[in-house]
Amino acid sequence: MMPSTPKHLVWFRSDLRTADQMALRSAAAGREGVVGLYVLSPADWLRHDMAPARVEFLLRSLECLSQDLRAFNIPLLVRTAADWRDVPGVVLGVMREVGCEDLHVNREYEIHEAQRDEQTGSLVRGAGLRMSSYHDQTILPPGEVLTQTGGPYTVFSPFKRAWFAVLLNQGGLRVAGLPARQPENPLASDPIPTAIAGFASAVPAELWPGGEAEATRRLTAFVARGISRYKADRDRADLEGTSTLSPYLAIGAISPRTCLRAALDANGGQLDRGGVGEVHWISELVWREFYKHILVAFPRVCKGRAFKPESERLRWAENPAHLAAWQAGMTGFPIVDAAMRALSATGWMHNRLRMITAMFLTKDLFLDWRLGERHFMLNLVDGDLAQNNGGWQWSASTGTDAAPYFRIFNPASQSRKCDPEGRFIKRWVPELRDLDGEDIHDPAEWPALFRPRLDYPELIVDHAASRARVLAAFKALA
Repeated sequence: MMPSTPKHLVWFRSDLRTADQMALRSAAAGREGVVGLYVLSPADWLRHDMAPARVEFLLRSLECLSQDLRAFNIPLLVRTAADWRDVPGVVLGVMREVGCEDLHVNREYEIHEAQRDEQTGSLVRGAGLRMSSYHDQTILPPGEVLTQTGGPYTVFSPFKRAWFAVLLNQGGLRVAGLPARQPENPLASDPIPTAIAGFASAVPAELWPGGEAEATRRLTAFVARGISRYKADRDRADLEGTSTLSPYLAIGAISPRTCLRAALDANGGQLDRGGVGEVHWISELVWREFYKHILVAFPRVCKGRAFKPESERLRWAENPAHLAAWQAGMTGFPIVDAAMRALSATGWMHNRLRMITAMFLTKDLFLDWRLGERHFMLNLVDGDLAQNNGGWQWSASTGTDAAPYFRIFNPASQSRKCDPEGRFIKRWVPELRDLDGEDIHDPAEWPALFRPRLDYPELIVDHAASRARVLAAFKALA
C-alpha cells in the first residue's frame, strides 16, 4: 500500500544518476516513498562562471535522470532559486509541500556550497525535520588520507601511495547498486527546461549526450577499446586515447567508484600493478581525488588565491591583446591555437593540451593563471573547480607540485609529441592544412619567404626570451 505521503526527499546536485548514488540509495532503502528535487540557480551559475555548454549538458542530463527515476516510482521536482542564499528556503518549502520528513544530500565541498548546505541543515532541523548527508563525490572522503602527523598531503605521489593503503585497509572498493523501487506515487515529475536565458551555447548537443546511460556506454567502450593503451595514447591529441568521461564525472552522471571498479575488473583486481594502461588510468582517478582533497584542506583555492602563498608576490604581465589572442587561438603557435579553437567549438580540451595552453599563458605570456582558469570555466562542459584550479595552478607553478617553477613546456616540442603528423592542428587551424606534418610545429623554423603565403598570425612572443623572463620572476621570490 502506498503511504499517504512520501517520507524522503533526495536533493540532487552534482550526482545526477541512480546507480551508486549514496543519498538516493539510503533514502530508498526503507521503501517509504522518495521524491527527487533539483534546484536551478542561474544567478549562481553566472557568479561561478558556469559554461553555457555545461548548463545545456546539465539540462539534458536532468531530463535523462527524470526518466530514469520513473522506473523506481520517484518523481523529480525542479525549482528555481534567485541566489544560493535562497536555496535552503526553497528546499524546506518543497519538504513541506510534499510532506517529506527526511532530506538526503551528498556533500559538496566548495565554500559557498558547504555554507548553503550548513544553512539548509539548520533550517530543516529547526523546522523539526531531518537532514542526512553522505560522502559521494570521491572514493575516499576528504580528510581520510593524511600524513603520519595528521596533516593533508600536498604532493601527489605520496598521496597516491597513502590513498591506496587507506582503500585496502578499509577492505577495498565498495560500489552501491541501484535504489529500491518505491511504492506507487501519484506525484508527477516537473518538466525539465530545455534552455536557460543567458546560457545559449554553440557547442553541438550531439557531442555530449546527457545522462547516466551515455556515461556508462562511454566507460564500457573505453575499457573495451582503449584502457590497455591508455598510457601510450593518452598524450596524443590526434587519437581517441582518453575516456571522455570528465563531463559525466563532473556532473555526477557516473560515480568515480564505478569507474574504478571497471578499471580494477579490467586489471585483474590490481590497483598499482598489472596492465600499464589500466594502472595509469587508475592513477588519473586518484589525481581527481587529490584535487578534491586539496580543495577541502586548503579552502583558499576556492577564493582565487594561490596554493603557494609566496607566489602571490609575482607581478604578472598585463597585456589584454595577448590574452585575447590566446583566447581566440591566434597566438602564432599552432598547437596552442588549435587547442583553444577546439575548446570554443566543442566545450572540451584534451588534458595534454590543457597543460600546454595553460603553461603557454602563464610561462610564455606571463599572464595570471586566474585569467586562464576563468576562461576555461566559461567554456568547459566538464568545468569543475577542484580539477580546473588544480590543473591551472600546477601549470603556473603556484600549486601542488613536487617539481618547482622551472618546468616550462616548449610549445614546438610538445606539439611534435602530441600531434606528430599535425592532424589535430590541421583540423582546427585550416590555414596550415597545406604544410607537411613535420614542418607544422615550429613557425620559428619556417622560411621567411614562406610565411606571407599563410593567412596566419606571427608569433606573439619569443619562447626563449619568455622562458628567461619567467625564470627570473620566480627566482626573485626565493
